[in-house]
Amino acid sequence: MTTSTDGRLAVAKTYKLYVGGAFPRSESGRSYPVTDQKGRLLAHAALASRKDVRDAVSAARSAGAGWAGATGYNRGQVLYRVAEMLQARHDQFTDDVVAAEGATRKRATAVVDATIDRWVWYAGWTDKITSVLGSVNSVAGPYLNWSAPEPTGVVGVLAPQSSSLLGLVDVLAPVLATGCTAVVVASQERPLPAIGLAEVLATSDLPGGVANLLTGSATELGPRLAAHAEVQALDLAGAPEELAAELERAAAGTVKRVLPRPATEADHTRVPGIERLRAYTEIKTVWHPVGR
Repeated sequence: MTTSTDGRLAVAKTYKLYVGGAFPRSESGRSYPVTDQKGRLLAHAALASRKDVRDAVSAARSAGAGWAGATGYNRGQVLYRVAEMLQARHDQFTDDVVAAEGATRKRATAVVDATIDRWVWYAGWTDKITSVLGSVNSVAGPYLNWSAPEPTGVVGVLAPQSSSLLGLVDVLAPVLATGCTAVVVASQERPLPAIGLAEVLATSDLPGGVANLLTGSATELGPRLAAHAEVQALDLAGAPEELAAELERAAAGTVKRVLPRPATEADHTRVPGIERLRAYTEIKTVWHPVGR
């Protein structure tokens, strides 16, 4: 326990998982040490188990209908509220990035600024996805035919390992913007920014279960997400290289959409396109007769 400058003992923080809008400990009771870039102990994070994955998927599944059924405008307002709260806790996240990534204060400030901007960028897409990805189709005969995107469902995400905050938001925000729910395995070596983000999500207007964040080993938890029948899509952004092919094979067994692990580490500072938004939608086509 640390001591503050005025001599009083600081309150020790217990780092937990974020599942179903609550902060449980891992059911296994396990934890692991988190250190900074110089090897100094920062915290002990919960080491999630296979049971925690099942609980998180169940929570995401339960929250799916309500979140998918919300209007794009409403989802955008909720996500924008998250950005507001990130902005209000700017200093805390800057400290977390400095500790987690060994970045300078100036660099960490820029990362947090970019993270907030990225969240706002995706929040702005929630009521535009249908117009961009949908269409009215020209068909022969007395019919009106149109296509519209719908949320895929529960998305399992293995978050980037090195970009602990911006990379995490870059893969989580598009899942939520499309109306899907998420189970995210955060960076194992740099989990503290993810835990801070979970606290923001819990105190925002985001319904419990829409986003679930686990800390622990992608090697242990990834195969459980890949093989889980109630996970409809899988993002391998932070998958270990030696495990990526195995996860794709496991996902094929339950007919998942898979975003493969990038050949080289993604540049999360770049302005994103709509690829991730498109990846988490299914196109539904409707035919309707038109009378003369």
